[in-house]
Amino acid sequence: MFDLRSDTLTQPTPAMREYMFKAQVGDCFYDEDPSVLQLEDAVAQMFGHEAAVFMPSGTMSNQVAIRLHCRPGEAVIIPSDNHIIQYESGALAGVNGVQHCSPALVENFQIDAQKMTECFVPFAAIHAPQTTLVSVENTHLRSGGRVYPFPELQLLKEECDRHSLPLHIDGARIWNAHIATGVSLSAYGACATTLSVCFSKGLGAPVGSCFIGSKNDSQKAKRIRKMFGGTMRQCGFLAAAALYALENNLQLLSKDHDNAKKVAEFLKKIIPTAHILQPETNIVIAKLGQNNTQEILNMLIEKYDIKMSALDSSTIRAVLHLNIDAKQLAVACN
Repeated sequence: MFDLRSDTLTQPTPAMREYMFKAQVGDCFYDEDPSVLQLEDAVAQMFGHEAAVFMPSGTMSNQVAIRLHCRPGEAVIIPSDNHIIQYESGALAGVNGVQHCSPALVENFQIDAQKMTECFVPFAAIHAPQTTLVSVENTHLRSGGRVYPFPELQLLKEECDRHSLPLHIDGARIWNAHIATGVSLSAYGACATTLSVCFSKGLGAPVGSCFIGSKNDSQKAKRIRKMFGGTMRQCGFLAAAALYALENNLQLLSKDHDNAKKVAEFLKKIIPTAHILQPETNIVIAKLGQNNTQEILNMLIEKYDIKMSALDSSTIRAVLHLNIDAKQLAVACN
């Protein structure tokens, strides 16, 4: 059975487990866990920022960033189909008391920097929620793991700077964007005030994320993490998994991208009426054109031993990851 429902299904390899077992640990709350400190320093340097904070999940990293930049009653400019809106259980409003403003888009997922001011409310206004943050997702899940074009990201950063607005990048899969385009992680970091990155998806660690920003913002983020119940103690075992993943699994993401293209061709063959988006990274989206998602998912399991997931009643998704063997996949998709 090939389980392509998500890249969160990756499991630690024996080598990663051994590395975790040997990790030095301490109390993370007191900044005394050497493995956590090593991870935070490494990730901050990768993205050219001053500091990073190890978090239990990407959702917490994102919501900590929201709380850092926004107060209850304020607003964030963010595409309505971003992960923060669609897949974080309403935390934007329910936890942080913040609402979102949907901007004009390019290619259905990029903020049109030139039109951003159309939904921008200056801080002096008293009749509407003031805009205090802009956020984007890279890569973008619901459009099929598409990469946010780097020149457009730079333009957006310039527009944010012009309005003194911070820019947060939900970079859960920014590793995939880096491998697919060759744009350096530090270049992506230079476009963001804060970022969140995940280790538990394509990189294959069992859990974990990092919030990345300035020293001052990271110190504030630790307090918010504590408020949200995210403080961990001897969690160097988990940080070690992330360190191993960065050292050994980052370059393997290109194989996931290649496998995604094979799955896209396979779906075109077996569902000729569907519109299959050409994958840029490790996610394949098939728009069926009719509400027969479950029928197709059942057929894939029964006939090909492949599990995929539904985005909605007429769209299915496959996500490639390091636990998928390319040769075995080629046989299954033949």
